[in-house]
Amino acid sequence: MANDGVMELATENIRGKNRKIVFPEGNDSRVLRAAIRHQNDGLIVPILLGDKEEIQKVAEEEGVKLGDIQIINPRESELLDELVDKYVELRKGKNTREDGEYILKKDNNYFGTMLVQTGKADGMVSGASNPTGDTVRPALQLIKTRKSVNRVSGVMIMLGPNGEKLLFADTAINITLQSNELAEVAVEAAKTAEEFGIEPIVAMLSFSTKGSAKHELARKVEEATKLAKEMDPNLKVDGEMQFDAAISPQVARKKIPNSDVAGKAKVFIFPDLQAANIGYKIGQRLGGYEALGPILQGLNKPVNDLSRGCNEEDVYKLTILTANQVRD
Repeated sequence: MANDGVMELATENIRGKNRKIVFPEGNDSRVLRAAIRHQNDGLIVPILLGDKEEIQKVAEEEGVKLGDIQIINPRESELLDELVDKYVELRKGKNTREDGEYILKKDNNYFGTMLVQTGKADGMVSGASNPTGDTVRPALQLIKTRKSVNRVSGVMIMLGPNGEKLLFADTAINITLQSNELAEVAVEAAKTAEEFGIEPIVAMLSFSTKGSAKHELARKVEEATKLAKEMDPNLKVDGEMQFDAAISPQVARKKIPNSDVAGKAKVFIFPDLQAANIGYKIGQRLGGYEALGPILQGLNKPVNDLSRGCNEEDVYKLTILTANQVRD
């Protein structure tokens, strides 16, 4: 599939930087195989969390060799005291030290997040065997959003069979969004697109194109478009518009002839999570697009969430994309 432009760019960006990515689900066979591939490739430095004997058993069952890959058992780690102290400090009185020790020993996602927060790892990839909330919650509590961002959102990079590179948002986190929140997702999605070599031409999607339907849901997208332009006057964004007008030059000429976005869009902002999730899966299953992600945007440091239906290749690629998000 001729779609590797995004992966090639991310790979070249991180080559030689030895970025450390932590995997809380070290005993998941898909995660383990992807981490070992990275260890062998030398592109990133993987850190597996879990019981070493259990991980060794999975490796034997999978017919792979662990080599000298780093494995940390949170319950026995010499880093535990330091991370617990920092955890309690970050929680600002919401948890006692005993709480912190219990949480970091019990929940690998919290331990992994603390490795990222303290700089002992550069990023984290989780979610192969746990719900999205288990990955995102520790990140929101401990790493938190950047000062300019009010909420975390998720994007999928969609790689088409003919080399197309698109970005869909929010496909992972926020079930519904108000106009100002939708606008912020659009601005952040444009930044994310640029990080991965996707042209940041942003379409705000709806079932209506420029007032063709009168409804408060369409008006919300129209208002979000105005707010996104105010947030970033240089942003190339337009809406509200239907998907066909956003993607097809022929339809765009009929429906929005004067738009500099319609028919050229590469970044698609869906009005809610339901539409975005359905949309990317239709593209994936019927359109032959490869869906990379979800990639979380807005956090101070990169933490990304796998789909529980992922395979080894998904883990391998999302790890590269996560390493590419690290700010030098």
